[in-house]
Amino acid sequence: MIEIEVEAQAWTGALPETEAVVTKAAEAALGAVAGDVVVLLTDDEAVRELNARFRDKDRPTNVLSFPAPESAAPHLGDIVLAYGVCASEAQAQGKSLSDHLSHLIVHGVLHLLGRDHEDDAEAEEMEAQEREILAELGVADPYAAESADLGQDV
Repeated sequence: MIEIEVEAQAWTGALPETEAVVTKAAEAALGAVAGDVVVLLTDDEAVRELNARFRDKDRPTNVLSFPAPESAAPHLGDIVLAYGVCASEAQAQGKSLSDHLSHLIVHGVLHLLGRDHEDDAEAEEMEAQEREILAELGVADPYAAESADLGQDV
């Protein structure tokens, strides 16, 4: 089950189908894994507070994932997204808010499933899995611009 809580109405104001986008992306990322996920769509200030409290980083970020302990099964964890950061990133990257939200939900769910990107090898594996899931959703490779930038002469 995917439970969605919309705390910042800016999400649905900018993207009326927000809940459908979140559900589709989360279900795709979960695949055959059974479990519950809670997604909180909030504002930058709420995410800044969580980021400061749990990661000692006093600034907003796009997405935070909070894996649940195994004893909480079937609850896998919670994902929190900041509207302002996500909307700004989508615009700066020339992506639709829907596609960027899909990517961040997939990214967050993969964290709940134990994926990480602490080193290069882990990052490559996680990004490959994200690309595969997003392709199934019809979302363009979110890392394509990064790859193109890396290949350019400066």
